[in-house]
Amino acid sequence: MEKKPVKIVTIGGGSSYTPELMEGFIKRYDELPIREIWLVDIEDGKEKLEIVGAMAQRMWDASPYDVKVHLTLNRREALKDADFVTTQFRVGLLNARIKDERIPLSYGMLGQETNGAGGMFKALRTIPVILDIVEDMKELCPDAWLINFTNPSGMVTEAVMRYGKWDKVIGLCNVPVGAMMKEPQMIHKTLDELTYKFAGLNHFHWHKVFDNATGNDITQKIIDAIYDPDVDDGTPKNIFNVKFFKEQLDQMQMIPCGYHRYYYRQEEMLKHSLEEYHDVNVGTRGQQVKKTEAELFELYKDPNLNYKPEQLTKRGGTHYSDAACETIASIYANKNTHIVVSTRNNGAVPDLPADCTVEVSSFIGATGARAIAFGPLHPAQRGWLQCMKNMELCVEEAAVTGDYNLLLQAFTLNPQVMSGTTGKRIMDELLIAHKKYLPQFADKIAELEAEGITIKDDIARELTEQGL
Repeated sequence: MEKKPVKIVTIGGGSSYTPELMEGFIKRYDELPIREIWLVDIEDGKEKLEIVGAMAQRMWDASPYDVKVHLTLNRREALKDADFVTTQFRVGLLNARIKDERIPLSYGMLGQETNGAGGMFKALRTIPVILDIVEDMKELCPDAWLINFTNPSGMVTEAVMRYGKWDKVIGLCNVPVGAMMKEPQMIHKTLDELTYKFAGLNHFHWHKVFDNATGNDITQKIIDAIYDPDVDDGTPKNIFNVKFFKEQLDQMQMIPCGYHRYYYRQEEMLKHSLEEYHDVNVGTRGQQVKKTEAELFELYKDPNLNYKPEQLTKRGGTHYSDAACETIASIYANKNTHIVVSTRNNGAVPDLPADCTVEVSSFIGATGARAIAFGPLHPAQRGWLQCMKNMELCVEEAAVTGDYNLLLQAFTLNPQVMSGTTGKRIMDELLIAHKKYLPQFADKIAELEAEGITIKDDIARELTEQGL
């Protein structure tokens, strides 16, 4: 029987990651016959959309497949009768990320895209937008799957299920893909010789590894290999690579994800972030990415470029296509592939409620994600996990309700924020800095401005004054 051709809509289509997404779809065309692709963006992203959209079409034209790439600023036009909707947008663009980083760092606290104060504010800006997208999907493509890799992916995905009442959603991240690509090489194995089991939250998970030939847990073997000075341990390029304490990994018998450095080596990670913050020639990660992205878009303008350039790996989010495209192909063809996703817990991690979102190894098929049971965690990991999940739940509810008092509770719970006067001041400055994208907090922001709250960091303040 001939398979139904597929319509895919990508919201945030002007992203510099879009060529990698196209590469993944082209590679899988035989199992995922795409009829049309729609790239959607907003007015502020129009120029990038046109540049990356033209390149995306060149990539398809260079392939054996006749696929038309449509570009639009009208989300509703694109969503009509979509089969899959992927989301990769950034509310406030990179300038918002820079403010998320610089405002906390100006007070000596971590500023990072998905961790600490910055991560919470990224969720506050993003969740109302994703819920609007879901309302459009209910009307225009009620049978579509939503594949989210907008960060913070776990919180955004959970908000879709909890507040959007949309169950056909899967959240993705490239970090588990990176681990599964690098680690087998460390012990002279291939991925198909190993079984991976992941459990935790997005950017806060652990994993164990088993040898398929013997069934034995060989996690310790990989832990030992990580500390070989001649081995690339696969740390994402956007994370400063300070080693975990080996004694800690030996005790837990699990491998933490790269982002755990912000919790297990907080002192060193903060020191490095502050060094970059104070160095005008380096700047925060968002400032570095802004330069990399500008270089990428200059490359994308080349009318002869019809493949993903190597420079894209500098962004730190490389391999997204392996997760996103394989997830879509697995749903479409009911492949039941093992993929690590953010999905409803349903008992896979018994230390958390069944209805919350976790990032776990899952089998992906026509009915979506079937989470694989991981089992209870030991006290150290359980304590972290329960604290982080409850912080996330507070942030998600505050994003929907605009409840300032609840947001303060989330800031108090978050391990990257020193609770007290300074932590509250950072929260207030971030509210003012992101006023344009936080209408749910409008009354409180007006009150803070009337009190004379201003932004300490010069660059963040200038961006805000310019309406950026």
